[in-house]
Amino acid sequence: MSTTPSAATDASPRPAAPVPARSVRSALRPLILRLHFYAGVLVAPFLLVAATTGLLYAASFQAEKIVYAHELTVPAGDHKLPLSEQVAAARTAHPEGKVSAVRPSPEADATTRVLLSGVPGVDPDHTLAVFVDPYTAKVRGSLEQYGSTGALPLRTWLDGLHGNLRLGESGRLYSELAASWLWVIAGGGLLLWFGRRRDRRTVRGTSGRRRTLGLHGTLGVWAAAGFLFLSATGLTWSTYAGANIDTLRTSLHQATPAISAATGGDHAGHSGSGTGAGKEATPQGLDAILAAARARGLGDPVEIVPPADASSADVVKQIQRSWPEKQDAVAVDPASGKVVDELRFADYPLLAKLTRWGIDAHTGTLFGLVNQIALMALALALILLVVWGYRMWWLRGRASAFGRPIPRGAWQHVPPQILVPALAAVAVLGYFVPLLGIPLAVFLAVDVLLGEIAHRRDRRTGAAG
Repeated sequence: MSTTPSAATDASPRPAAPVPARSVRSALRPLILRLHFYAGVLVAPFLLVAATTGLLYAASFQAEKIVYAHELTVPAGDHKLPLSEQVAAARTAHPEGKVSAVRPSPEADATTRVLLSGVPGVDPDHTLAVFVDPYTAKVRGSLEQYGSTGALPLRTWLDGLHGNLRLGESGRLYSELAASWLWVIAGGGLLLWFGRRRDRRTVRGTSGRRRTLGLHGTLGVWAAAGFLFLSATGLTWSTYAGANIDTLRTSLHQATPAISAATGGDHAGHSGSGTGAGKEATPQGLDAILAAARARGLGDPVEIVPPADASSADVVKQIQRSWPEKQDAVAVDPASGKVVDELRFADYPLLAKLTRWGIDAHTGTLFGLVNQIALMALALALILLVVWGYRMWWLRGRASAFGRPIPRGAWQHVPPQILVPALAAVAVLGYFVPLLGIPLAVFLAVDVLLGEIAHRRDRRTGAAG
């Protein structure tokens, strides 16, 4: 707590007394309240869409196992066939396109996936996944696959709906806007809730707007940490803020490292899994390449990526996104079968690891079913908070909400020693997170304009009177 200056006089000049903490809080509260209100009313529709689509996406992991059970699972057998035979069977059934990766059966009852790129009728950004029984080499079906998590059509469709409303690159702006403002709304709500001076009443026995406020505040406090996490991780792969985050990580030498597939040799005439420039790897060497990776400790699940050209190696990388993460990778020379490069997840820079864990937790893969249930609970909480927020606005009176209940000009009452650093911080943050900074500038401009109009109208009314 701040101290009161002594009443005794002194000839020496005294430093300015610090602003009491109570006055700072009382000056900031109207500003935070107005910002929370503005963001809630104007950004909440985007948050509502993001929460609804996110809820569906989190549920899609388990739905995918049911919908595509025939392609994903097989009766467990006694002995799996060589990987080369499984790939050959897939190519016989689907000679179109080019093998871009192979995912050997990771479990006793799981199929092997042979991924084909450049298949007519398949989205260029997707692959055709051919599912092969590892015990019989029988093809059980084929489905379009997207992304490193192996999303199949159902999850891919919901992922596009959540990420960009299925509007392409331009549609990603909606989700970035939601992620940019979610932490502001959650943080502002926390400050308002814990900064209240009046006695808090229990929800029991109350009704109407006060009861809704109690429900809104209580649920918001419990879910705030989750919202802050979703906001931070969602921004890491957004269009504008994500690019700035990548630039910052690179400048700090915290970028995600990549394995080198260069061998320096030309294996165009070598048999096995070697390639000529622009040619597909032959499958006979896949078992030897997989064995070399196993010898370096790469356990299931793994993905084998054929060489890009005649002087490149096959890359075998672990693809487990659940805890503990398995992201090790090795590059194997197809001519000699020797490992020419190795990358361990344990050697990733700290921020690269945190980014990987954050994205996987955000997408529901890090902790499996528990992770997905937690995401669904957060999505449902956000939906309820938005609905309750609009209900409070309605009960208070929509038109008056922009007037006296949340007065304009609150920023004018904030002490300069607080306001100036805050504005500087907002400016820097707005630069790095443009879909926060630009709407905030528009909100402030509209607020000032409406305030000036109201001020002039009051002056004219007073003069007329």
